[in-house]
Amino acid sequence: MTSSQCHLQLKLKQEIHFASNPAAEKETEKSPKRSEQPFEYQEKGLHIEHSAVRDDSWLKRCPQVSLRQMMEIPPSIKNKYPHMASNYLKYAVRLQKYRTPLLVASCGGVFAANMFYHVCPDVSYRQLYQAWSKGEPVVLSEKLGDIFQQVLKDYSIRSPKNFSAFASFGFHPVGAGVPWLPAGAQIGIPANFNSTPDDPSGITNRTIYINGKMVDWGSDSGAALQHSLVFSLDAQKFAVAREVARLQSGGPVLSAAVAPLCLGGVWVYSVLMKQLFGLHAGPLLLRCGVNIVALGLGAVSYFLSSDAVSQWVDCNSDRRAAGVSQDYAKGGVEFYDKILSRNKTLRSLMGQKGEEMYALSGNLFPAHIFQLRRTPYTCRRDGILTLLREEKA
Repeated sequence: MTSSQCHLQLKLKQEIHFASNPAAEKETEKSPKRSEQPFEYQEKGLHIEHSAVRDDSWLKRCPQVSLRQMMEIPPSIKNKYPHMASNYLKYAVRLQKYRTPLLVASCGGVFAANMFYHVCPDVSYRQLYQAWSKGEPVVLSEKLGDIFQQVLKDYSIRSPKNFSAFASFGFHPVGAGVPWLPAGAQIGIPANFNSTPDDPSGITNRTIYINGKMVDWGSDSGAALQHSLVFSLDAQKFAVAREVARLQSGGPVLSAAVAPLCLGGVWVYSVLMKQLFGLHAGPLLLRCGVNIVALGLGAVSYFLSSDAVSQWVDCNSDRRAAGVSQDYAKGGVEFYDKILSRNKTLRSLMGQKGEEMYALSGNLFPAHIFQLRRTPYTCRRDGILTLLREEKA
């Protein structure tokens, strides 16, 4: 059988079908025109050519829907028209459906990451700031241990067992932890606190390198640096009490809560702007632009809020430590005066790098335009001076 004979036989069968069923012919005439695309195939040596019908009219009848309307489409229609739900829309629908649990989990994860070294300070923070000598951790001296216990007693700590001290490197105390948690709080006290104005051996027997050069304690700059590193007993007590006050008042928790709150604020900004401009069912490009603006507002909020909380925690810790007694307050003024003097000396010793890091007043320069590195030392000293003047008045 040739191909023309096969084609003729197909046409005859179609005419016989319409002759036996006139309604089918009318229904075919009423149906929309279909695009015909000829194709060929070969099977067992037979060459057959006929027309295949492809119906594309359903695409024109398919309505244009937004993401919110897409979620309301019945499953039967979604299965019938799978082209309506692309992979992007599927992920977007899932994100829209589980956005609240995802937001809570993200904020909780950020808060947990910020609180990790405060929850386990003995295995994280202490290992980072622990002082070492000849391959072994330095043991806190008996003198500094007595000062630490005296500060806890003066500050009226009800559970001294929740605080522990260790020998740290650096030039002023550091601390981490939350006292009411099982791991408690850890406070590191530097070795230069062993020195006194009469016995500076705790400093002069140490080798300090600045810009690759060893500091000569006999030079003018070396003598100035040595003087700025030696604190009186009252200044040492204030420095330790400042860390105790910061940890006791929950400063680490407040600082760790800033980032997750700002992350939640990004979602709030996005929802409010979309409701304000009616973009929940708007174009995808505009909604993406709103999300980018919300991210920018969240970042600015984080920088500003982080600085505000950090400065409030620092100033509050200073007021609490200086409020223990007038001797503690005077020690606080001396402590910040010595820090400012030390930074001025380091500025001259470090050259160009010191000028970029320290101001002429001894304060640290801001890290960038949106964020300060820490509360200015001059402000912290002036706050204690104001407290002393108020007590005298």
